Amino acid sequence: MPLSYKDVTTADLAPLLNASGLWQKMGERFGELKDNYETHVHRALSNGNWQGQARAAHQDSATVTASEYAAAKAEALAVASLLKQAHTELSRLQKTVKDLVADAKAKDFKVDGSGKATYVGFDKLSAQEKQALQHDPDYPRAVADAQQKAQEWTDAIAKAVGAVDEADQSVRRALGRAPGLGGFNAHAEGNLAKAGALEASSTKPDGWKITTTGPGKGFSASGSPSYGKEGRLKAYRDLGHVTAQRSLTDGPADVSVTADAYAGSRATANYGFSNKGAGAAAEMSVGGRAMVEEREDSGFIPFYMRAEGFAGGEAGVTAKATKEEVTVGAKAFAGAKGGVAAGFEFAGIGIGGTAEAWAGAGAEAKWGYMENQKTGKWELDSKAGVAWPFGGALGIEITVDPHKFGKAANHAADAIGEAAGSVKNAVSNWF
Repeated sequence: MPLSYKDVTTADLAPLLNASGLWQKMGERFGELKDNYETHVHRALSNGNWQGQARAAHQDSATVTASEYAAAKAEALAVASLLKQAHTELSRLQKTVKDLVADAKAKDFKVDGSGKATYVGFDKLSAQEKQALQHDPDYPRAVADAQQKAQEWTDAIAKAVGAVDEADQSVRRALGRAPGLGGFNAHAEGNLAKAGALEASSTKPDGWKITTTGPGKGFSASGSPSYGKEGRLKAYRDLGHVTAQRSLTDGPADVSVTADAYAGSRATANYGFSNKGAGAAAEMSVGGRAMVEEREDSGFIPFYMRAEGFAGGEAGVTAKATKEEVTVGAKAFAGAKGGVAAGFEFAGIGIGGTAEAWAGAGAEAKWGYMENQKTGKWELDSKAGVAWPFGGALGIEITVDPHKFGKAANHAADAIGEAAGSVKNAVSNWF
């Protein structure tokens, strides 16, 4: 939820600076621990008096520990730097908001708790001055001018509050990307402008649009008791996510290519009960996955081809029954899998299939029907697979576009009618 005017003007930013100092001390302490560990533990057994496999194993372990101390120092100092810069930037932007409010008040505009400005200069006039002003031909123009200026102050204050919110989101992204995955981050970025930047997206001269995110982590939980009950939970720690897309026109066909790669861990859960139905799902995964897909819409028989790969572990369960969707499924797998998928559409009916090869242990089964509210299509898909230690999965997807199918049926009926009429005329002429 974006920061409000009240959030910005009442926020105490001093704890940011205090926290920065504590992180700074912690980073320096980690550096001292690293030096102490290397001197009194790591190097103490490097005099050659102890040899053998046990000594080699100890030295390897000690090297890793020393590296973790160094990484902890780098991460702590980076967080300290981010917090200090956050305090400086947020304080500057907060002061901008407060200065605007002070300037507005100096010009007889009152600013309420939501940041809305109202002209109160007329209230300072005496009774006689008010009466004279109300009989002045320019009074309506003066009132309109005051209202316009009040709106300008309100807009300026809202824009300044928005700048604070943007900076706050940048700090959130930066702090979320600082920690490492499964250990300390030796390469934590301490520059707020770099660490807090939005997703990098660029379109190269050859038409490819590249989007990258990560590293980062986050957690969110939400729920709503209105008109039923629903709740969502999401936690993730991303190493990186890269997506490349390109669209082009090849003669009469529109072709799009998408490549996507992700590494990290995610866990999601949600439930919902309302007058539309009920559903619940939970899923978690850790590892890396990649996908490349080509779609071609030739206008006559559109088709798609896709190749996917995954290495890691995943598990999930889904059950949903609403007016638009009925889905049930469960999966659990650890290992590596690769697969291909392809499909086509004709006369509004699409048929696609998936084949996967698995190396690991696990099983998956799902079945679902959905009426896609965005495209208007009816979608039916199912998939089943098992492996121990080798196996695979097969799946099928059927879609029906009622609009396209109806048009195709009408064209077919017209064609049949024309053919029947031609046969009738031919027979009549023959007799």
